[in-house]
Amino acid sequence: MDDSGKPQDPQESVQHRPPEPPKDAEERKEAAGPGEAAAAEEPGDGGPAETAGGPTGPKAPDGKKGGGILMGRPFGVPVYVAPSWFVVAALITWVFGGQLERVLPELGIARYLVSLFFAVAFYASVLVHELAHTIAALRFKLPVRRIQLQFFGGVSEIEKETETPGREFVLAFVGPLLSLVLAGIFYAGMQLVEPATVPGVLLAGLMVSNLIVAVFNLLPGLPLDGGRMLRAVVWKITGRPMTGTVAAAWVGRALAVTVLVGLPLLTHTGALGTAPEELGGADSLTDALLAAILAAIIWTGAGNSLRMARLRERLPDLTARILTRRAVPVETDTPLSEALRRANEAGARALVVVDRQGNPTALVREAAIVGVPDHRRPWVAVGTLAQDLRDGMRVSAELAGEDLLEYLRATPATEYLVVEDTGEIYGVLSAADVERAFVSAMARRS
Repeated sequence: MDDSGKPQDPQESVQHRPPEPPKDAEERKEAAGPGEAAAAEEPGDGGPAETAGGPTGPKAPDGKKGGGILMGRPFGVPVYVAPSWFVVAALITWVFGGQLERVLPELGIARYLVSLFFAVAFYASVLVHELAHTIAALRFKLPVRRIQLQFFGGVSEIEKETETPGREFVLAFVGPLLSLVLAGIFYAGMQLVEPATVPGVLLAGLMVSNLIVAVFNLLPGLPLDGGRMLRAVVWKITGRPMTGTVAAAWVGRALAVTVLVGLPLLTHTGALGTAPEELGGADSLTDALLAAILAAIIWTGAGNSLRMARLRERLPDLTARILTRRAVPVETDTPLSEALRRANEAGARALVVVDRQGNPTALVREAAIVGVPDHRRPWVAVGTLAQDLRDGMRVSAELAGEDLLEYLRATPATEYLVVEDTGEIYGVLSAADVERAFVSAMARRS
């Protein structure tokens, strides 16, 4: 609040800090972003992806919005199918159906039913891949927000980063490993059936598709699993996770360029099994479009990984103690004009409603103060503008970085009461102040 009793712009509360410095911000390790705004999507299977978002950003999916169609909760983790999956399933059904027409022409129109089964079975394999990441993350006590099956496979949204490069390597490797195991299982099944039959063709298709998923995701560039493995190796050698991220992200960008140029080139040279003379204009266009989409996803994912890593280095600067506004206690029947006068005299910018014993019971909402004209303030009690303190609205002054953002997202509110470990009132934390500081951290260049 300024000298006139009007609340200040949230930016001012970020700049004008209480005199006490944060106690342990320098000791914090880098932390993964806790929100959803910039999830890195990985082609093929998606692999594990950390996400980050502001404290008032979108919440985790609740089955009604934000994740597509909820299919179940294995191990307590919601699995969603994005609308884009149906587009890919239809495309796979059409393409695989055309192949079946050449191999098993006697199927007739039923070949599309078999193709649809293949599409569903393939994405079930992708789900197994993602569940491998999820189980590993849960064993390392890393929260997993959700698994989402989407356009180019799936993604496991893991909310925190591993603490050691060894765990990072294991977490990334288990996905391709499970895909390789599935490819082996389908190959073994092929030996038990006739090749030119529906089971034989399905098993062969699933074997090849899982092998492709495994090999593609082992490529050493973010956001692929192989990129996370490369990051872990560089992290282990240098001792700096950020160095590993930078190296793997730039390899990922180089990989994106390679895919953009190399995939159409391999197709036209016949290296992928199709003779060049059999290719038509539509095939060339399809190959170029596929290469462009894959390259764009890899390039974007690498950039997101790099940006989020830089953000994680800055997250410890976001501390409740630094961002908190100094507050004065007032009783519920205190006129607003008198409460603002006391706040101005004390150099405070927030009001806390207390009972007769001095215990905090509510916070006066900044937005409500702004809505009261000056001439009405002597006749309006602060209690009518206050929001009762509920569970989760008390924040420790020592919360910082990921822990702070995760706490605020779990209990959405406009203001929070900040308290010392002793229970003493330290001040009021505005969610708008934290949001602004978070956005500033994201925008700041290294």
